Amino acid sequence: MAVSEQTQLQHLAWRAGFGESLPVINSWAKKKRKEVVRKLILGPEAAALDPVKVIDETDLPDYQRQRNMGAEERRAVQRMNTDGIKDLNVMWTHSMINNPHPLREKMALFWHGHFACRTQNVLYNQQLLQVIRQHGLSNFGDLLREVSKTPAMLAFLNNQQNRKQKPNENFAREVMELFTMGRGNYTETDVKEAARAFTGWGYDEVGQFKFRKNFHDEGDKTLLGKTGKFDGDDVIAILLEQKQTAKYITTKIYRYFVNEEVNEAHVNKLADKFYHSNYDLRALMQEIFLADWFYEEKNIGSKIKSPVELLVGLRKSIPMQFEQEEAMLVFQRVMGQVLFYPPNVAGWPGGRSWIDSSSLMFRMRVPQIILYSQEFNIRPKEITPEMGEGSNYKMTMQVNEFLKKQYARRVNAKVDWDPYLKEFADTPREQLADQIAQSLLLKNTSINKQLLEKYSDSSTRENYIKTVTIDVMSTPEYQLC
Repeated sequence: MAVSEQTQLQHLAWRAGFGESLPVINSWAKKKRKEVVRKLILGPEAAALDPVKVIDETDLPDYQRQRNMGAEERRAVQRMNTDGIKDLNVMWTHSMINNPHPLREKMALFWHGHFACRTQNVLYNQQLLQVIRQHGLSNFGDLLREVSKTPAMLAFLNNQQNRKQKPNENFAREVMELFTMGRGNYTETDVKEAARAFTGWGYDEVGQFKFRKNFHDEGDKTLLGKTGKFDGDDVIAILLEQKQTAKYITTKIYRYFVNEEVNEAHVNKLADKFYHSNYDLRALMQEIFLADWFYEEKNIGSKIKSPVELLVGLRKSIPMQFEQEEAMLVFQRVMGQVLFYPPNVAGWPGGRSWIDSSSLMFRMRVPQIILYSQEFNIRPKEITPEMGEGSNYKMTMQVNEFLKKQYARRVNAKVDWDPYLKEFADTPREQLADQIAQSLLLKNTSINKQLLEKYSDSSTRENYIKTVTIDVMSTPEYQLC
């Protein structure tokens, strides 16, 4: 069965962002695919990268004094970091909803899982977020180098403790296993030699990268068949020379943006071009979004929306403001994806892991909880402290306490239905249910129109559109993109 042009464009809107309204989809239909894809990748001409910023470096406590701080001062610093990370979560979510360049945020969300990192320092989180938003759609080599020099990643993977007298292998191992080549494509000797090369990489008290020459091992190292007096930058350059790195990154991008089931022929062709383009991410995404196979029926509606995609997509469809925007964290937690709290260094597994019997039922209730202002009567699971969090353990517990306090609270949202209602202004009454389902779902063949009619509020045209919309958003099909 041929895939309609509208469905193809909705598919593109979801994979290159978080869905789009009917007017946007209809405007795309008047243009050539190449023009639409180019605009998605480049973004509007005036779309500068607005930083997602909740704290300024000048507002930071004097970390040099922290050892001498009293208990109350320490608690104040903890509160500043905990509240700051919650605010950063809300601000980034708003950027995903409102950014005129949605692919930039979608790529950043992908890299947020790829370069999974957990730190309880709000400035470090803010810095890492800025790096993945700034470089996430440009060059992978630049992105890798910048991420590898952030205090967030160096702290999380213990490279601050990596020195020539006693090399720490954590950072070197994860750079190879999770960030570039994938497990099985290097030896334990490669890890040890790379760890020696990364000695001396660290950061100062105000979160700036610092190469500590006295801690660096200046001897010869042999890594992936090459020998020299390598430092960390040399290791990254050697890893980028490996075609396996291009294959590994391309495969992850394919799983995220195309289909969990990988087509090896497509990936091999993409990876080869990616490698020879010197890791140009824009060129890679353009190649994917222009390919005819991207729009095949097997790739459409094949992906389970992540919790963040689900929430952002809903709020893009129907503009709204929460009385307490922190409620977003509770929704994220119940569904299993709190921004800045990945489960481990490998990030969120994604795919079918987003869904189990309890989370599916809750996910289907999310539109009703928000749009009918219902009570939040699901207890969010606690965030599990990451191994090695040490002194940050208490801060994770503070977030858990915040989540618990939201139990049984009503979700008050100020919903602006007007833009959404206008989308259907010219649709005849008898075609409304079909049009609404078609605009919200990529696969709506199993939607029972009679049930929609039965449970809708037909008292006014406006109420009918609202209730049918909420019912469609409460279906299993709405979980897919």
